[in-house]
Amino acid sequence: MPSAPRKPRVRSFDPAKSRAALEGQVRAVRDVVAVVCAEPDAEALLAAPSGVGKWTVGELITHLTGALELLPRRVEAQRSGEIPSVRAEITLPEYAAGLGARAADVAEKTSAAAAALAGQGPNSLVAAMDRVAERLSAALADAGSVAAVPTGLGAMSLSDYVVTRLVEAVVHGDDLATATGTVVRHDRQALATVSRLFADVLATKAPGGSVEVRIPPFAVTQCVAGPQHTRGTPPNVVETDPITWIRLATGRLTWADALDSTAVTASGERADLSAQLPLLT
Repeated sequence: MPSAPRKPRVRSFDPAKSRAALEGQVRAVRDVVAVVCAEPDAEALLAAPSGVGKWTVGELITHLTGALELLPRRVEAQRSGEIPSVRAEITLPEYAAGLGARAADVAEKTSAAAAALAGQGPNSLVAAMDRVAERLSAALADAGSVAAVPTGLGAMSLSDYVVTRLVEAVVHGDDLATATGTVVRHDRQALATVSRLFADVLATKAPGGSVEVRIPPFAVTQCVAGPQHTRGTPPNVVETDPITWIRLATGRLTWADALDSTAVTASGERADLSAQLPLLT
């Protein structure tokens, strides 16, 4: 008889490592933006579809820049007293689960921001990314007593909010690389953090211990209600690499396509995550 699903563990991430990873990932993404904007046909590249909704590549870059800028804006507003101090209300898995509900609002704001930059040329996107990177580093170094910040889904700890910016930088860095054919050299700790977060989201969405999901070398989690596994080789195992896992979690890649391309291996009668994916809906 299947045992009751265990309550999934909510992982905490080392704040210092997350902050260093965010700065490293922003540099990696900035390098890709600079390469794209230096191409002879940069205008055409930026106007091409990004593969993310209806955004062009230029709109994708604009969105990412704006998403990163939210952190220093919120830290600065807290430190100046412009907005009152808040207490953390939501966890990272809860934040991730609510992102889909805000997709339309995010798309509208991105289109408006991109329209404001229209006509300024590719170099304006690089300059905007440089300004945000500098402002972000300053905010992270001088966050002081800011313990939590407000978000559109509820207040969360500053350390957790840093992780949400890592998600933006890793996921959209990969989107940008895919859309332009430019290699992005992801920060290793950034990849590790986002892989582990999405593993936690899966365990929260489908609690249980009948399936073991492995994302080497960064994460292992158990999920899906059913018979618990305690020792030896698990009967139901899913294994994939970090980038494939992130694409599956965000809907960039379907379960069926991942299996067909052997980017995912799945063994056991319960090792089918198609009902749980994507995680961010």
